[in-house]
Amino acid sequence: MSRRTSEGILVWLPSPMGDAVLAIPALRALRQGYPDRPITFVATPMVRDLLSPECFNDAWIDVPGRGLPVAAIRRAGCDRAVLLKNSFGCALAVFTAGVPQRVGYARDARRLLLTEAVPVPREADGRYRREPMIDYYLRLARRLGCRTDDRRLELPLDPAADLTLAGKLPALARPGCPVVVLVCGGAFGPSKCWPADRFARLADRLAEGYRATVVLLVAPNDAERAIAERIVHHARHPLINVADSPLSIAEVKALIAQTDLVIANDTGPRHIAIALQRPVITLFGPNDPAWTQTGYADEVQIVGQAPCVPCEKPRCRQERHMCMESIAVDTVFAAAATILGRDRP
Repeated sequence: MSRRTSEGILVWLPSPMGDAVLAIPALRALRQGYPDRPITFVATPMVRDLLSPECFNDAWIDVPGRGLPVAAIRRAGCDRAVLLKNSFGCALAVFTAGVPQRVGYARDARRLLLTEAVPVPREADGRYRREPMIDYYLRLARRLGCRTDDRRLELPLDPAADLTLAGKLPALARPGCPVVVLVCGGAFGPSKCWPADRFARLADRLAEGYRATVVLLVAPNDAERAIAERIVHHARHPLINVADSPLSIAEVKALIAQTDLVIANDTGPRHIAIALQRPVITLFGPNDPAWTQTGYADEVQIVGQAPCVPCEKPRCRQERHMCMESIAVDTVFAAAATILGRDRP
């Protein structure tokens, strides 16, 4: 076992679920590049749960609901901070805490707070270059001398979550019936969401064609619960609505790990499914897929078409949500049938 030195590294993780998963190759590279240094992650409780029970760090600092964890960072005694999160606040926190070396991208008005301000890749016209976020985070690890050729996503699982999941969703246990998870919300905003009535029609066809157990996976907030309720209302066949039995992050990972197919808007659980090596169909509308490419072979990407794509806006500003409405149920079902038919005689 290697001995840890006192020269610790503080890594501030991005807050969105999907971005936290896409940062995993960079976290792995830092751990492998500095095996003898204690590594402390700064993260929201949700991201901490997502990357638990084991990851590439030795300690955690939770980001409070309000304010910045300056005192906790100072107590950690790290001599270097790596800011994967793009915000002025995290740069201010490590500066105020007196961390000697502070590495991050030169953006969000924080250049003067960093000792090593890494230029953001830009196009000739000054816009941010559209590149996968995996590579965006890996560039910071490479700046610290780490090897960055491993772009794989991975996530740890908690074996205890299988038992609690079975208790909450006993209907999952239908022998011979594939489990299909529909991720019908999106933290980014409603512009990423495929219409609820189409999710309902897709669920019915999966139930009729494959006897699939269809699970609606939504976040525990009013907006996504309302989406799930609309899907249940329109569907003819029974669905498992996770909104009726809210899951912990550990249980969400356990659910996705045992599913046969995930069909998702471009949102966090899509990245969890890729990290757990499950087949995925991702429905893209307002956002350019270039930002979140992973190179995962078992993902089918269906991209909505409209003159305004990609707008990158959380809410559609058109009279009709053309990009997501352009994705037909037949198209998604055909992709699902190809995947689910692999194991059928």
